[in-house]
Amino acid sequence: MNGETPPAAASEQAREQLDRRVDPQVYDEIRELWKRHSIAEEHRDLPGLITTLAEDCVYEIPAWKKRWDGHAGAREFYNGLLTAFPDIHFALKEIVIGPQGVCEEALVTATHARDWLGVPARGHRLEFTVVIFFPWHANTGLFAGERIHVAGLGLNG
Repeated sequence: MNGETPPAAASEQAREQLDRRVDPQVYDEIRELWKRHSIAEEHRDLPGLITTLAEDCVYEIPAWKKRWDGHAGAREFYNGLLTAFPDIHFALKEIVIGPQGVCEEALVTATHARDWLGVPARGHRLEFTVVIFFPWHANTGLFAGERIHVAGLGLNG
């Protein structure tokens, strides 16, 4: 490897995900569920959005060490996000769908109207990029939550 550090060993979860076979019917289920989730989010339909999530879902922003568990946690996450950024808009740039779930990249525009994650609102219009992984919970046929990676946003929540 020419002096490069070898990659860390894959987690048990990653190994299980790598072993999943591509099945057109499952692909269609995942794609349709992501569409339902996205439409519900766009329409601020929190009950509809929650129906796309497994009961034990996890929402997290790893870089900020923030995590919300279960449906109650997902509601808390979205209520905080949509209150802090009432005009938030996600413009999809890239999407990958497979038996492991969905990964999307989006350009986000929003006005920071209320405090969020301990960061005071300044009323500024923001533009930043997110990469969000929606892990597929194969046992329930729902999403296991979202893992959100943010770039270009000066919040240090």
